[in-house]
Amino acid sequence: MPDASLLPDPNAARKRWMAVLARASGDSIAAVLSDYRDIPAFTRLRGPENGLVMARGRTGGAGAPFNLGEVTVTRCTVRSADGLVGHAYVTGRDARQAELAAQVDAMMQDPFRARMLEPLVVAPLEAAEHARRAQTAAKAEATKVRFFAMRNMRT
Repeated sequence: MPDASLLPDPNAARKRWMAVLARASGDSIAAVLSDYRDIPAFTRLRGPENGLVMARGRTGGAGAPFNLGEVTVTRCTVRSADGLVGHAYVTGRDARQAELAAQVDAMMQDPFRARMLEPLVVAPLEAAEHARRAQTAAKAEATKVRFFAMRNMRT
C-alpha cells in the first residue's frame, strides 16, 4: 500500500477555492457572480451565524504552539436545488460574504459549473488577492529601514 503522504490531495482544488472565497469580500464575490446566469436556488441549512474561534500561533513561527487569541468568524451552510451542500467559514461578521462563499462552494462541486465558475469567479478573486498582497508588500518595503555600519565602508 502506498504511503498516504505521497498521494495527491483529492481536496486540493476545493481547499484553493475555499481559501480564495474566505479572503474575498462579500461585495467582490457578488460583483464577479453578477455575470454568471446559471445560479440555482439555495436553501440555508445553517446560519449565517457569528461566533469565536481560538487562533493559535507558534513561537518563532515553528516552535511550541500557544493560544494567540479569539477571532470572530461567520459560518454558513447552504444546499442548492441540485442537492449540493456548500460550507463557508470567513473571518469577521460579514454574513453576506459567508452565504455567497457557501453558494459558490456548492456550485463548484458540480464539475460542469466548476469549469464555468473557475475563470469567471475564482481566478479574478485570486488575482485581486495577489494584487492586494503585492501592494501591501510594496508599502512595507518602502518603509524598511536599512542600517549601514561604518565597518561596511572598509575595503
